[in-house]
Amino acid sequence: MPPVVEFIKLNKPEKAKCLCLLAEEFFAQSKRVLILVEDDNQALTLDRFMWTWNKGSFLPHVWDNGAVECHEEAIAIGTRELNSNGASVLIAARPCSVEFMRQFKHVIEFAETYDQALVEAARGRFRAWRECGCEPRMR
Repeated sequence: MPPVVEFIKLNKPEKAKCLCLLAEEFFAQSKRVLILVEDDNQALTLDRFMWTWNKGSFLPHVWDNGAVECHEEAIAIGTRELNSNGASVLIAARPCSVEFMRQFKHVIEFAETYDQALVEAARGRFRAWRECGCEPRMR
C-alpha cells in the first residue's frame, strides 16, 4: 500500500517550529516519527530546539548520530536514509529517495514557496510521487 503523502507549504524559512509541531501531532497519535535533516549541524540544532521550543510540551526524541541506540525512541532525528527507530511517519526536511520514503505509512514533505528553486524542486518531488502511484496532497 502506498504511503499517505502530504506537502506542507512554508512561506518563510522557519522549518524548525513546523518540524516540532508535526512531531508533536504524530506523537500524540502514538506514531513513531523519523525527521530527516540535511546534516549534523541541522540535527544538533533541531535536537536542542525540541527541548525548549514549547515549555508546556515534551517530545521524547533522540539524535541518531551513530553513538546512541534509537530503536526505543518515539521520535528520531537523522541525516541518513535509515529508519533506526522503526518509524511509520517520515518528516522529510530534506529531499530523500522515493525508494526510502515508500517504506513509511505517512510521509511529510515541504513546498518552500519563499524560494523559486525550492518551489521547482518540490514540484518535481510532487510529480515523482504521482508517477509512482501516490496521490500527494497539499496541507
